[in-house]
This record gives sequence, C-alpha cells and structure tokens, in this order.
Amino acid sequence: MKPTLHTRREFLRQSIGLVSVAWTVPTFLDRTVLALENPVTGTPAVWTGAEPILVVIQLSGGNDSLNTIVPYGDDLYYKARPDIGIPANQALKINDTFGFHPQCAKFKELFDGGRMAILHGVGYPNPNRSHFRSMEIWHTASDSNRHETHGWIGRYFDHACKGCDPATAINIGKLTPQAFSGPTPFGMSIEDPEMYRWMNTSGTSEAAMKKADSFFRKLNDGKQPAALSSPKMGQEMMEAGSVDYLQRTALNAQLSSDKVRDVVKKYRSTVTYPDTDIAYGLKLVAQMIAGNMPTRVYYVSQGGYDTHANQLADQAELLGDLSSAVAAFYQDLEQQRNIDRVLSFAFSEFGRRVAENASGGTDHGSGGGILVFGSRIKPGFHGQHPSLASLLNGDLKHSVDFRSVYATVLEKWLKAKSEPILGRAFPKLEFV
Repeated sequence: MKPTLHTRREFLRQSIGLVSVAWTVPTFLDRTVLALENPVTGTPAVWTGAEPILVVIQLSGGNDSLNTIVPYGDDLYYKARPDIGIPANQALKINDTFGFHPQCAKFKELFDGGRMAILHGVGYPNPNRSHFRSMEIWHTASDSNRHETHGWIGRYFDHACKGCDPATAINIGKLTPQAFSGPTPFGMSIEDPEMYRWMNTSGTSEAAMKKADSFFRKLNDGKQPAALSSPKMGQEMMEAGSVDYLQRTALNAQLSSDKVRDVVKKYRSTVTYPDTDIAYGLKLVAQMIAGNMPTRVYYVSQGGYDTHANQLADQAELLGDLSSAVAAFYQDLEQQRNIDRVLSFAFSEFGRRVAENASGGTDHGSGGGILVFGSRIKPGFHGQHPSLASLLNGDLKHSVDFRSVYATVLEKWLKAKSEPILGRAFPKLEFV
C-alpha cells in the first residue's frame, strides 16, 4: 500500500524536526510534502539574483507617531502633551512644521540624503485598539469587521511565486508572522543561523544535532540508511519507496540549512552595527542579501512600543536603536552594491492617543505613520498629516488606508498585481 500524505507527515513530525530555534516546523516540511505528493505544481519561478527585495520592519506595541515625527510647529501638540511633548528646540527640524525625535539623528541623515520617506496618517476604517486584533488586520490586510486566515505576504507568494525556494521569505525571530501564512505554507523563521539545522527528538544539544545532521545527510548518498530499515520506522514505508521521498525532503532541507549558515559565515561587513536586537536582525538580513539568498521578502521586528508610562525614556531608547540600526543596514547595502535592490518600511499596529495620560505616557490610538527607506524611493512627505484640531474620539483620523501602501509595494516594487492579493483595488501612492 502506498503511504498516504497523512502517513508521511506523521512520520516526519514524530521522527524529525528542524530547528531555527524559531522555525514553526511543519511550514517547510509540509510545503515539501505537498510538492512531492503532487510534483506538478506549475513552473518554478526563475531567480536571477537581481530581483527587488522587500524588508518589513514591525514595531510592536503601537509606536507613537507624534513623538517620532514631531509636529513642533503646531501649538495644539503642546497643549495635548504638556509633559511628554518633544520641545521645539530639541526636535531635529525637517521643515517649519515637523522634526524628528532627538534620538533619530540617523533618520535625519537618511532623510536629508534622499533615502527616506514619511507616510502621514496611515490606518484603516473603524480602527481596533487591541494589539492582537489590530496586528492581525495589518498582517492579513483585512477589513476591521472581517477575519482572514492568510497573510498578505503569503498571498503574494501564492499568486506570484509558486514553486519558489522556501527561503524566498525569511523572518528573523522566533515566531513566523501571520503575514507569511498562505494557502500553500511558505517561508521560514531564523533566530540563530547556527541553530538552523536538523535535530531529532533527543534534544537541541550540539551532540544531538550533529548526530541527527549526519543521519539525514546519509539520506542523500543514494543508499538506504540502516536506521530506516528498523521496525520503528516502518518496513512498509521502506517497501513503498518512502526512502526516495525522504531523500528528496532531506536534500531540500539540507541545502537550505547549509546555504543560510554558509552565507552568514562568509560575509564580513566593515560596517559597525549597534549592539541591539534590531541591529542584529538587520545585520543577518544584510549578510543573507550579500550571500545571494533567493529571498524576496525579509521580516524583522522590534518590540516595546506600548508606552502607557515612562514614554519619554522608553521611546527615546527604542527610536535611537531603530534609527542607528537602519542606517547601518543601508550603509552595509551600499558597500555591497545592493542598495538599489532593497526597499524597507517600518509600521506599527496603531498609533497612540493625542493627549498624554497621567502616567507620563500615551494610550492606544490610531492614525499613525509609516517610515520608508531605500535609494530608489521618492523621498520626503507623502499624504496629509492628520489635523490635531479635528480628532475622532481623541484619536488622529487616518487619511491613507494601509492597504494602499501594500498595493504600492506589490505593484511598483515587487511587480505583482495587487488586486487578487488584497481582495480589491486600492489607490497607489507615489513614494515608489
């Protein structure tokens, strides 16, 4: 009897695992299972090494846009924030109305150099102030009254990149973002490239991983590993040709694992990155770009933006870390001569209330902004900044639907039709 897809999945899940510390295991293996069960999956996308790359930076917690891009020329800003407003003489002035937070000197350099754009008033109708629900809306590009399962990036790959290498989408971190979820599982998560290798159920020690790695490499030598002929593995699966299936599965995973670890080890940048988590993530991305990984979308995150209290100190540290990390990343890309290939944008699930609270912070709000980076963007301001004189229940009113940002990135940067991915047409913006 030929093993079923269910049998093969169960065998894999019970006998082997992949560790990237963060890899949600069935994502890559189930994609391989599906492809091997029905090899005719369409023509694989051809990767030439020159495709545009998108880097998504998630600012988790709800970044306060008003203290990031400071409307220092508006008296209403200081009336709403007598204690936590950024003083006009400290804001890094962009023009007569706006200035960067004083810790964003590196953003100012990128902006002045024509490599940064600021999108004002980005949000969605009927905003939700729940972290989880609002982030879900951003990840799935859904309306606030609808629940979607698949993410906008996952749908992009399903529509535009069937048959691609699983490494075409890489998240830096422990948990694969919902944005990657799609009809066909795609993408991987990597926290530590040295941990991204085969393991078995005996653990993640170096000895255990070496033993498992050796075992699965034997699957690729064309011979039947003795361990596979044991009753525990199932003689029926052997007789039905599952060794061939496992050999192909192991080969795909081995090559992916070897490639990631190899490119990270080989590339040595002369750029000095800050010693922060967000800088570590962007440095890994730069290393993989330099190593010609077939990755089209990278995803990195920075948490801590839920500043209900002590906002002045906490946000200052976060924005300083972020701006320094992004600047180092683009300096690295320039030295690699890859800078023209990479567009990045930083978003948060919502903005903050306009008025400060009694704890020296701000509560959940809406109508934030998006920061865009790259050498081929149209720099400067885009969109209308929300009026501080006309609020919606104490919140900024959004003027740009975030899905217009996605549509612009999909069509103008990734060269994909946005309507089937986002479910309907959204106006395109001019930052690309």
